[in-house]
Amino acid sequence: MKTALLAILPVSMLLAADAPDLQMINRIKAEAFHNSKVMDNAFYLTDVYGPRLTGSPNLQAAGEWAVKKMQEWGLKNTALEKWGPFGRGWNCTYFAAQLKEPEYAPLIGFARPWSLGTEGPISGTPVLAVIQREEDLAKWKGKLKGKIVLTAAARELTPIMNPPGKRFTEAELEAEGLAPDPSATSPFATPIPARPGSAPGAPPGRGALRRFREKLDQFMLDEGVLATVAPGRAGDGGTLMAEGAGTEDPKKPIPPASVALTPEHYNRLVRLIQHKQPVTIELEVRAKVTEPADSFNVIGEIPAHAGPSAMNAELVMLGGHLDSWTGGTGATDNAAGCAVVLEAVRILTAIGARMPRTIRLALWTGEEEGILGSKAYVKEHFADPTVMKLKPEQSKVSAYYNLDNGTGKVRGVYLQGNDMARPIFESWLAAFKDLGVETVTIRNTGGTDHLSFDAVGIPGFQFIQDPVEYSTRTHHSNMDVYDRLQAGDLMQASAVMAAMVYETAVRTERIPRKDLPKPQPKRGDN
Repeated sequence: MKTALLAILPVSMLLAADAPDLQMINRIKAEAFHNSKVMDNAFYLTDVYGPRLTGSPNLQAAGEWAVKKMQEWGLKNTALEKWGPFGRGWNCTYFAAQLKEPEYAPLIGFARPWSLGTEGPISGTPVLAVIQREEDLAKWKGKLKGKIVLTAAARELTPIMNPPGKRFTEAELEAEGLAPDPSATSPFATPIPARPGSAPGAPPGRGALRRFREKLDQFMLDEGVLATVAPGRAGDGGTLMAEGAGTEDPKKPIPPASVALTPEHYNRLVRLIQHKQPVTIELEVRAKVTEPADSFNVIGEIPAHAGPSAMNAELVMLGGHLDSWTGGTGATDNAAGCAVVLEAVRILTAIGARMPRTIRLALWTGEEEGILGSKAYVKEHFADPTVMKLKPEQSKVSAYYNLDNGTGKVRGVYLQGNDMARPIFESWLAAFKDLGVETVTIRNTGGTDHLSFDAVGIPGFQFIQDPVEYSTRTHHSNMDVYDRLQAGDLMQASAVMAAMVYETAVRTERIPRKDLPKPQPKRGDN
């Protein structure tokens, strides 16, 4: 019996040491649920300043607004901290598309970033030129000058038989909480969806697809194409999902005006052409490509209050990405996360929380182009992952918490393979069990800014969120707008984020760290 007691004593002591501050959590919940400003934050980021493409005037205005709000709440060291160079900027001020023949009909769509404008309205009979590989280019050489080109086959659509929105079931969360098969190549990995826009199951790697797209862009320019039109990569029922046509890289070609249409409208154009019926469309895009420049990350702090001197020098960070694509107003991706992060720090200042570690908020830019803003920040402040030479501040960060999975409420947290944090988080999140927060999983999740921290040995975590309509309706789409945000979910997420940050900031020790990763030299494209 004595041996058994000794065996469980360290765990019991650990749980006691990490028991949540229930009085403070009660105050956090009261402020989050009865005096919430999270939807006010979301309104400004979406209806007023969205969309927020990196390098655009909208993003600059949104960043300046966020700095002003943080100053109103009493945060210190607020700034638009430059990083770069980023590349070209792009801004669209007008878009119109309509079918003129065989009869008038408006066409639902939007202009794709980093493509040219049309220099006024253009109209004509579109040409269907499906170019899927390099050998297809010769077939169309000399045939597309002055044309509006449809670049893809019709997309086959099926009835929507399942609701586009859902929440995780208890069974799904239980399965998510289980460790993957340890015989897998990476024991904590979960499948990460392909980058939007890549062809599912396509044999070429991402690098090969990018290089072909660059050749196609140059071909369209050389041929004198007026504009290209394609269906959104996903979505139907009036929803279309699409990203950039060109790239911010100033060394790459800027393609002709590029338009994405909802597939129902695009398919009509294809059928008319295939049946040799008269068809005329009219397009106008007013877009401006600006010279390469730096970007910025939005930074603000709640300074440490009096406490042990070692803790006063340490940090807890939280963040989400401020930039978005341009089809909608960037609501669920990721004004939602930014609104929650801002609300979390507002809550902590409103209730007068005194913490011995500094809280540092970051709203990242360039995430949609490859988590560029957070990578640049981590390299500047903490370490370069390609050589893993650590800077002094790297050891001062206890943890970084990220929110970037849409509007859904928090259901738990991904440990990113850091099992040492499990009992700590399970203890803290017990105070939110009645709000549906229970799952702490060893699994990794990818595709967003916590990876920049994890790459240099700083504990970085992303929250598990209900999917709601993220992949089916709002991700990079024309429906990613304020009305798809769920106020109750964002209020709940704000309370969870504020509590996790607070508990981390007052914990005697930093969050335990995994072993420092080996240097990761830059990999060439496949």
